[in-house]
Amino acid sequence: MRKSKFSEEQIIAILAEQERGMATSEVCRRHGVSSATFYKWKAKFGGMDVSDARRLKTLETENARLKKLLADSMLDVSILKDLLGSEARPPSVQGKAEHDDAPGEAGSGAEGDGDIRHLPAPGLPTGQRRSEDCQARAGTG
Repeated sequence: MRKSKFSEEQIIAILAEQERGMATSEVCRRHGVSSATFYKWKAKFGGMDVSDARRLKTLETENARLKKLLADSMLDVSILKDLLGSEARPPSVQGKAEHDDAPGEAGSGAEGDGDIRHLPAPGLPTGQRRSEDCQARAGTG
């Protein structure tokens, strides 16, 4: 984006001239700007003090920096998901046949009801389950 030849302070001073009663066309001619530019400035800076304009500029800069950080973070997450591939997906996503072969799960009704106890514990082989699930099946939970 092209940098304006006018600073925020200058723009606010130009707008103030028009607010004091000078004709808009005269203000535009004097400062060498189009009426479209003048009204665009008025929409953005109208009614602001110089301190408000400085605050707006710092907020816009911070917002741009935060958007860049968010985009970088989302890219990192996407790359990690691609690297992990199907290893990070729960069995219900990998395929129903693999889930149906699990011992002790027949007729449990756990599939699709939001109960996560049927999922394998993170970092454990597929055959091992969470301790709460083992206790629930044994009737000790």
